[in-house]
Amino acid sequence: MRNIPDTGNDPYHYALIARALEIIDTAPAAPTLDELADRLGLSPAHFQRVFSRWVGVSPKRYQQYLALDHSRRLLAARHNVLETSLATGLSGSGRLHDLFVQWEAMTPGEYARAGAGLTIRHGWGASPFGPILGMATERGLCGIGFAAVAGRAAAFADLAARWPKARLIADDAAVAPMLERVFQRRESPVSLHVWGTPFQIKVWEALLHVPEGHVSTYSDLARAAGTPRGVRAAGSAIGRNPLAFIIPCHRALRKSGALGGYHWGLPVKRAMLAWESARAEAG
Repeated sequence: MRNIPDTGNDPYHYALIARALEIIDTAPAAPTLDELADRLGLSPAHFQRVFSRWVGVSPKRYQQYLALDHSRRLLAARHNVLETSLATGLSGSGRLHDLFVQWEAMTPGEYARAGAGLTIRHGWGASPFGPILGMATERGLCGIGFAAVAGRAAAFADLAARWPKARLIADDAAVAPMLERVFQRRESPVSLHVWGTPFQIKVWEALLHVPEGHVSTYSDLARAAGTPRGVRAAGSAIGRNPLAFIIPCHRALRKSGALGGYHWGLPVKRAMLAWESARAEAG
């Protein structure tokens, strides 16, 4: 298997690939390599190299992953039922999914204070899925949102409302490096400061056990959180996940293989699943 080179410190190519994914996802018919390259102002050969380096497969192969029935095929082939992975516990090796994650849940008292006394820095970065907003306390990332569908103002308002009493400071320089690491394959911890109810935390822990390139179902996640009949409650907890992509709520599907909902827009969820399928194939 070939390795995917680390290209994390390159916001130009982040934006370029995000634009390519948007064109592919919204085109009425699958665009050819020449058409994509022309839209992006690159030669076909150069675009093919850049795209394959970032996504792991060719544009043509990636478009197959974006097909509407891909989620059903993914569920049939890579359904993670969670029992085995949960049996190892969160302590294990510390590798909760494709990233090394160190997380600290806010205490019930901190949760009840709605962010009072907290300073949260926020900033924008680029991602393969469009503009990304990050928020962080001194203990780690506490919020991630995507603006490709929602828009920047709505994404910011959504995350800011989760900590209504916190002091918010705009600081792109501090937050952007944290966001870059989210999409890199590096064996160094990504620190998180997680805010949620005890039940939400259980559901998010279960999500962290679904590996990249795999999916699980809402009912599996409800069962893993100790409420096998609470599928709707689990779905609500998934929708309130404050750290999109890192806590991989996009990997939750309906039993039928349908995508279900996604807080930051279904096109973003579909692109994430396709991107991760490509990386899993590339190895």
